[in-house]
Amino acid sequence: MGTSFAEDCLCVLTRTPAVLDTLLRGLPDEWTRADEGPGTWSPCVVIGHLIHCERADWMPRLEIILEHGTSRPFDPFDREAQFRESEGKPLPILLDEFSTLRHDNLTRLRALDLQPAQLALQGTHPALGHVTARQLLATWTAHDLAHILQVSRVMAKRYKQEVGPWAEYLSVMG
Repeated sequence: MGTSFAEDCLCVLTRTPAVLDTLLRGLPDEWTRADEGPGTWSPCVVIGHLIHCERADWMPRLEIILEHGTSRPFDPFDREAQFRESEGKPLPILLDEFSTLRHDNLTRLRALDLQPAQLALQGTHPALGHVTARQLLATWTAHDLAHILQVSRVMAKRYKQEVGPWAEYLSVMG
């Protein structure tokens, strides 16, 4: 018997804090504070963003879907709140905070024991219109993977000049 959709998402969601912790903890600031230029995010900023998502996005929106359906739209999400909320915090504190918040949210998610009918329930996103609980969980999972990719890309690009001609073989440098 296969895993449920929520369990499938949990396979990734439970690993993200450890993946980022292993990748980033203990690195010099040159690695964790580097970005790709103006308007881009460093690995530290990404962790701050993930913290904000744990507080204001995934579980709050899932709870709105389950409790109110489409009758109550989601609260707007501030995609740059991390600049206010996490500024000046050391990376180890941010990593610990993300891990704790994620653990708590996944404990709540598991306790819901979402069934197919609940995953089909809809909520109202302020920009996208009607979305399902299943789409929200899928997006949460893909969002984690996108930010792991982003952190890796930003770090790799620190060496864009140093790799010299090998850059043409490294798609991450594009």
